[in-house]
Amino acid sequence: MADYAHSPAAEAGRAAKARQLAGYLWDRDISGPELLDMPDQVRRKLARAAGVNPPSTAETWRSVARLLDEKAAWALRNPAHPAAQRPHRDEKLLWVKPPVTPW
Repeated sequence: MADYAHSPAAEAGRAAKARQLAGYLWDRDISGPELLDMPDQVRRKLARAAGVNPPSTAETWRSVARLLDEKAAWALRNPAHPAAQRPHRDEKLLWVKPPVTPW
């Protein structure tokens, strides 16, 4: 008997979760590399803010990062398209802290 984690339904659920997370992150101008550099605790908070139960595997987070990379490439080719816009850029600072410049 196959376990649920490897069933088509589970894969579809992970894909839907990844798409929802990617959409939330895209709107906030968070890139795939920035996402993968985040500590797990921050990623869990980010998922909850997106209205998603936090993924339990790194595989789902890597899928989100791939989706963000794909959309960034698409947005470069289609900059005037409404879906290429990022309406909540100002919220990026809540999740990705800029490097501190020494004095």
